[in-house]
Amino acid sequence: MLQVEALRYAWPGAAADCLVIPSLHVLGGRKVFLHGPSGCGKSTLLGLLAGVLVAREGRVLLLGQDWAGLRRGARDARRADLVGVVFQQFNLLPYLTVLDNVLLTCRFSALRAARCADGPEAAAQGLLRRVGLPPALWRRRADELSVGQQQRVAAARALIGGPELVIADEPTSALDAALRDDFMALLMDA
Repeated sequence: MLQVEALRYAWPGAAADCLVIPSLHVLGGRKVFLHGPSGCGKSTLLGLLAGVLVAREGRVLLLGQDWAGLRRGARDARRADLVGVVFQQFNLLPYLTVLDNVLLTCRFSALRAARCADGPEAAAQGLLRRVGLPPALWRRRADELSVGQQQRVAAARALIGGPELVIADEPTSALDAALRDDFMALLMDA
């Protein structure tokens, strides 16, 4: 599924690399938990694995394709098709409704939309139910939700259409204990 080879990454203008990873391989179907102290590069690594960032040296391959070998638009299209990401800052569009934020993935990826057996809207509604957001919230703007509710919308958006890879950066940081356990079960089922 994922291969990292001789990876070196430095933020623009930085004197030293913030990540050096000689080798990392993750087989399909595996669940990997990345743990480390704040500032150690976890989010940076996840950005590299998702193709949001590109390595300075080395290779990061998803299903055999190196992210660095693709132009920005092709990376974006590949990510939309194959990767569901729950960003640390959620990256919801504040002026869109909850439902439209989840459906955004299917608007960018015909492949993910086609994987929704009963159609994208039914899939989005099903995921919103599974993350514990009631129908009364689905037509509200994303910026009208609590932080915990926004995090659950971001999770539903990442999971719609069954992506090959799901990357979640601190996916339960804004959830209470009961929601956290249900949410982790949902992620582990993905």
